[in-house]
Parts: sequence; C-alpha cells; structure tokens
Amino acid sequence: MKAVVFEEHGGPDVLNYTDIADPEPRPFEVLIEVKAAGANFNDIWARRGMPGMKVIFPHVAGSDVSGVVRAVGSDVGGKGFGSSPVAVGDEVVVHPGLSCRVCEACTAGEEFFCRQFLIWGFQTGPNNGGHSELVALPAANVLPKPANLTHEEAASMPLVLETAWRMLVTRARIQAGENVLIWGGVGGLGVMATQICRLFGANPIPVVGGADKVAKAHELGAEHVIDRKSEDVLARVKEITGRVGVDVVFEHSGQETWPTSVAALRWGGRVVVCGASTGFEAMTDLRFLWNKQQNLLGSHLSSKAELAAALRAVEAGHIKPVIDHVFDLSEVPKAQQLMEDLKVQGKLVYVP
Repeated sequence: MKAVVFEEHGGPDVLNYTDIADPEPRPFEVLIEVKAAGANFNDIWARRGMPGMKVIFPHVAGSDVSGVVRAVGSDVGGKGFGSSPVAVGDEVVVHPGLSCRVCEACTAGEEFFCRQFLIWGFQTGPNNGGHSELVALPAANVLPKPANLTHEEAASMPLVLETAWRMLVTRARIQAGENVLIWGGVGGLGVMATQICRLFGANPIPVVGGADKVAKAHELGAEHVIDRKSEDVLARVKEITGRVGVDVVFEHSGQETWPTSVAALRWGGRVVVCGASTGFEAMTDLRFLWNKQQNLLGSHLSSKAELAAALRAVEAGHIKPVIDHVFDLSEVPKAQQLMEDLKVQGKLVYVP
C-alpha cells in the first residue's frame, strides 16, 4: 500500500510517499480502508521531534481516519454496533486514544490516565498511522461515521473535536452566558471550540490573525473576534467584558500567549490548557492565582465516551466540520508547510 513515511526528524523534506507492507489485523483488531485522513499539528511535532518523546521509525503519522472496515480479527464477531463493536462493510471513524482497556483507569472511563496510553499515529509505530491506504486498529477504537458527513468531513473532526469537548465541557464546565477566550480561533481546535461554546450558550471570543480569519470566525457564529495582528488582545478583552475579564481561556499556544491568558481571566475564572505549541516555559504571576482565586486546568485527549457524545452533537447538526482544503495523500509535505506557516482555516484532509 501507499503511505507517507519518515525515518528521521526534520522538515517536510523528510516525508516520503512510498510503498510499505499492508497491515495485518490482530485478533482484536479491524482492518480499515482509509477513505480520508485528517491533518493535525501532532503530525508536525512527531516529524520535528519533541523533547522526552521517542518517535518509532519508520513512522507513519496521522491520528484521524474515516473509512470502511474491510476485515475483522478472529476475536471481533457479529454484525453492527450492538453486541459487537464493528463488522465488515461498516463506515467508521477512529478514536485515536490507545490504552490497555482493563486497568482501573480504563474501566473507570479515564483511559487517558492508563499507564499504557498512547495517541495513535503520534506515539505509535512503526508504520501504523493514518496517512496510508490501510490501517489496523483495535475494534474498541472505532465508532460509526456520522451519517450526515462525507468521509472527508468525518476525517477532519475526531481529534480536535474530542480535545476541545473535553477541555470545555468536562474540564472547564462552560455555562450559558460565560465569555470564553479562544486562542487560534480558526485553527482546527478553535473552530470546534467556537461551535461548542455556541452549543452550550457561552460567548466565544476567538483570537485570530488577519482580516480573512476574522471573517471566518464571524461566519462560525462568534459575535466578538479579536485580530491579534491589529489589536491589543488584553485591551479588547477588557472592552468586550466591561473590564471584568473572561470566565474561561481556551489555551493551547503556551509560552507566547500564557501571560495574556492569565491577565485576561476574571476573578475565579478558569484557564484550560491542552498543549504548548509556542513553548513550554510559561511565566505565571502567582499573585493572580491566589488573590483572584483563578483555576488552572490541564486537559488531554478525551475518552471514547466523550467523543461519542460530541459526535451526537455533530449528527444533530450543532457542530459542523470546517475544511480548508482536501489534498491527495502524496501532498502531505505541502499541507504541513501550510500548517506551519499558519495559513490554514479549519482543517486539512488527505485522500489516498
């Protein structure tokens, strides 16, 4: 089969569109023909290399897939999504959180605390991510593709949708009427966060870079949008909230934005963070934390149950995919460069 492979860290030039062996599903796995695969920034992190994380070479990235089940392992039986998880011919999407499924954390529905937890296509290998024509995954990691989405639309959503859902719904527990500052407002996470806020009656305040991105944020339903290229983010937050500050900050940028995030927060507010794409060493004035009784919340990939809940909102039409462009799988290097240059609104998708 064809896949996009890299065998060393570096720039987009290390990515190689080539032939590799077809995967063989183990007894508890299913074989999926990839109809579309999503692009995420963790593809780039794996390619660049990250301190403290070992990338297994040769590496095929890709944590989002929508496709059709072509074979099932001997321990995967039955038909449909009732008594058995999946059957040949089913259209499915992937929950990319891999765990043991039997430890105390997993059986409590907190698989992200499992000591064996990995994000598929990011921390796995060799050669078993979604940027390929076929993938083999545990049957427990697939869900029915929302019937109202194309494969391209479905592949664009799971990782960012479930991450944003857990951040806002489970961890920050957003409420109707709350103001939520959203960094990267029209990136993959940001477009999901804006729609989740609207679903729960909260007021999203996306931060974006440039007039075209301001227009996209308004199109997604945000009344107030901050253009970081032409406006002072903190001053605009004070203006929008009557100097009170926001109730929640949706943070994944890290070092560059963290001081503004803390300063923009109201007394008793919450910062929820799932990443640090601009750096890990964020300075915090602890006087804000204790005097204003602020709350700092870490978050990660969601459980499968949380993704299932979010996908029900998708099927109901409350949350919609936002796709910037669909590329041929061979064009992964070009697409990753666009992502690194911050020239993407929503998500990029690959089609084998």
